[in-house]
Amino acid sequence: MISIRTDLALEARELYKQRQKREVPGVKVDVIDKGEVKVTKVSITSQEGAKNMGKPVGNYITIEAPGLRERDRATEDTASHALKEQLRELINLDNQTKILVIGMGNWNVTPDALGPRVTSKLMVTRHLMKIMPDKVERGLRSVSALAPGVLGITGMETSEIVQGTVEKTRPDVIIAIDALASRNMDRISTTIQLADTGISPGSGVGNKRLALNKEILGVPVIAIGVPTVIDAATLASDTLDHLLSAMAKQAKEGSAIYNILSDMDKGEKVRLINEVASPYIKHLMVTPKEIDTIIDDVAKVISRGINMALHDNVNDTGDIQYFMH
Repeated sequence: MISIRTDLALEARELYKQRQKREVPGVKVDVIDKGEVKVTKVSITSQEGAKNMGKPVGNYITIEAPGLRERDRATEDTASHALKEQLRELINLDNQTKILVIGMGNWNVTPDALGPRVTSKLMVTRHLMKIMPDKVERGLRSVSALAPGVLGITGMETSEIVQGTVEKTRPDVIIAIDALASRNMDRISTTIQLADTGISPGSGVGNKRLALNKEILGVPVIAIGVPTVIDAATLASDTLDHLLSAMAKQAKEGSAIYNILSDMDKGEKVRLINEVASPYIKHLMVTPKEIDTIIDDVAKVISRGINMALHDNVNDTGDIQYFMH
């Protein structure tokens, strides 16, 4: 059983614009261009916007970094710093802030192992704060980490495990990392997405579990996710789009079937493909063949961004090994 969840607000906004030919009412969008990295902030500011987007009121941020797929070091560095900046905007940190990081997912399934991989690379300090507070350097905050697994491994809902941990450790904020199911194959492993509205594990593969959010846990929950899989119907739809684009360059006039397909939006194409191909590709998820390397690389980018955001004066990996669990 895996926990991969559905993608976030950027694609919901794009789908709305494609269908309605206008921006979403009740939604504010800001774009920051950092060269090899682009940051898009989608803020849902009203209930009308929430209804149109199918997302709760809140902030949704997408860090787009195509160079991550090529393992470009400059892009990785910029993406980590962008993640640091956005986390610090979402979390009101002070010297006493206690943070619990949850690595969602199944460590036995590589596309779903992002969360556990990230937690293994974090600077965890809560135990040091309790055992030897006078020895802890200034600028470090209390950080604890947990990779609770999935229901099929533990027999417990992730939400239940996290609730128990929150009751015992009493963090001020939770950061939850999970893998995403994308609606666009170009975003596989090239985007990092954040939200301050919590997380619904398993929603991307039709396996929705109990949510992790402030309403349930009593503390703010910041979600971080990276698309690692795409469903087969969406992949087929994207392939069809590329095929039609190639046909359009060759044909003087489109055929009737071409015009019909060209006028269909992405959601309609996916539904049509699902109907035709079911049960052959229903709920079939596809991931790149180099997913092992992707997960390791992206986990390093995210863990570095989190470490820099939560601990002052941490700008490289020099002393991080000492604090990793």
